[in-house]
This record gives sequence, structure tokens and C-alpha cells, in this order.
Amino acid sequence: MSGGDVKPGELLLEGVMASDATVAFIGCIRSDWRAGDCPTNLRIARARGGGGARLEIDAPFRPALEGLEPGAGLVVLYWLDRARRDLLRQHPRHRDAPIGTFALRSPVRPNPVAMAVVRCTALDAGRGVVGLDAIDALDGTPVLDIKPWLASVDVLPEGG
Repeated sequence: MSGGDVKPGELLLEGVMASDATVAFIGCIRSDWRAGDCPTNLRIARARGGGGARLEIDAPFRPALEGLEPGAGLVVLYWLDRARRDLLRQHPRHRDAPIGTFALRSPVRPNPVAMAVVRCTALDAGRGVVGLDAIDALDGTPVLDIKPWLASVDVLPEGG
């Protein structure tokens, strides 16, 4: 999706993006969130009760759920299929000046891939349902991948 209003200082992506990438959606996010009511980040989603968050994984991919457990941290990658894809520089409400898209967590980006670090609250691998503590995505958002969150790996190195 692209197009829409452009604020002063914002920069549109011109032309058509070329890519050789293909992805397979492995399921979808189920949540209480609808357009106009979706939290803008996980902190807000958690404060609003989590949104009835769960993943529904399609049957061919369900064997890949083996080894997941309730209580585990997960990294969920999902495709923001209803987001604009044409801004390279944005001027969000919370900033004084425009900033590059790659310095933001905005859903508006050339490839609308989102990431959430969440907790698995329930698992029914046979039905492909993974309960989550919260999510900041609209109901029906496609899921790209699930990865375990690993405390030994998923932290920034100290120093700098």
C-alpha cells in the first residue's frame, strides 16, 4: 500500500521497488484490535490488556511448533499488510522533526515487517494456536516467522 498525505519534511519513495524475495505466510495473528483502535506499540497493547493475542498457525507449519512452551519468550515477525510502503523520511507526532524510516518502529516502511518480543501464554500445537501476552497488530495480520527469544543472544553487547 502506498500513497496518502505527506507532511512537510517527509520524503516519498519514488518508482517501483524490485525484489527477488518471496515469503510464505505461516498463519495469522488474531487480536481484538481493529483499524482505528490498534495500539501503536506493545507497551500500550499490554496496558490495554493484551488484545486477546494469539497466533493461528496453518496446518503445514504446525510441526515447527514442537519445542515451544508456555512461559517462553518469542520473537514474532509479521507482515503489516495494510501499511503504507512509500515513506523514506517520516514526521511522527512524538518527534519535533522528520527522521529516517529506519530509525523508527513505524509500520510505514518499504518492507512492512514488524517484530514483537512476546511471552507464550498457551500452546495447542495440534490446532496451531499460540497464546501471547499481547500484540500490537490488527486481527488477521499475516505471520512470517516465530523465533525463540534467547537471553544469551538477544541482548546488545556491553560497552561500545
